[in-house]
Amino acid sequence: MTDVAQNSDLSFAAAEVVAEVVHWLVHLGDERRMSPRTVEAYRRDVSQFLEFLLQHLGRPPSLKDLARLAPADVRAFMAARRAKGIGGRSLMRTLAGVRSFARFLERNPKGKVAALAAMRAPKGPRTLPKPIAIASAKRIADTGLRAGETREPWILARDAAVLALLYGSGLRISEALALKRQAVPQPGAGDTIVVTGKGNKQRMVPVLHQVLRSIADYVALCPHDLPPDGPLFIGAKGGALSPRIIQLAMAHLRGALGLPDTATPHALRHSFATHLLARGGDLRAIQELLGLASLSTTQIYTAVDTERLLEVYRSAHPRA
Repeated sequence: MTDVAQNSDLSFAAAEVVAEVVHWLVHLGDERRMSPRTVEAYRRDVSQFLEFLLQHLGRPPSLKDLARLAPADVRAFMAARRAKGIGGRSLMRTLAGVRSFARFLERNPKGKVAALAAMRAPKGPRTLPKPIAIASAKRIADTGLRAGETREPWILARDAAVLALLYGSGLRISEALALKRQAVPQPGAGDTIVVTGKGNKQRMVPVLHQVLRSIADYVALCPHDLPPDGPLFIGAKGGALSPRIIQLAMAHLRGALGLPDTATPHALRHSFATHLLARGGDLRAIQELLGLASLSTTQIYTAVDTERLLEVYRSAHPRA
């Protein structure tokens, strides 16, 4: 039995509920191999919910009480948490923990808490993507920025080629690393590639000559065999290239270029969309290039561009 389960203080719930919570916590720690910190967070979420029900129902909640809960009861819990200053993101996490316990009860089976399944999770704050400045984004593929590293030239060229592709074509890092060697034309032999995105949906995206040149330089230096039907980008030992390696490469470049921590490989995709929009790109076309299912998802970049314009206005207008 996990330490968290042994030390659970759930005296404000009926004994049968306390027993099921303990079984659930043991399941999380011993069978699902969650860390003690995660199990403790889940315990705390359910503890807060049961403590609220004690006050809300006027008695320690039983399994029957949980099964009889209505959506209004869950909304009252969320309202009470908000009244204590709890934000949407924390509420989402709490509701996820309580739902996990409810699913455990249903599987055992110890009753179904239908009210939790009927509730929508609260929306978290919508954060705007943080694009990289054009001047810095254009230097991402400059291998000279990493000249001080003790890395083989072909690895530096590989990282530069991946990052150039992320910014030049707006790819997700998973899409770039999934490309086959034969999918990318030689410089001068084509200017598009077919990418497989989420849901195995394919789309055609343009590739700049400079990006194709960067990829060709990497291929020429690579000491490993790159068969046509094999992955284009490989690891140091010839195996699959981990996204983590590209994230670390970007971290080195952040230091060289003086960029913030928000300058990640995925930020290059945001930069691609934002810079196209700022140069007059059509929103629907950008949606197609990014492989986004919804135009409303793409519209977040209009907010990014508006923020940039407002910053310019505030800093430049004489009356600002």
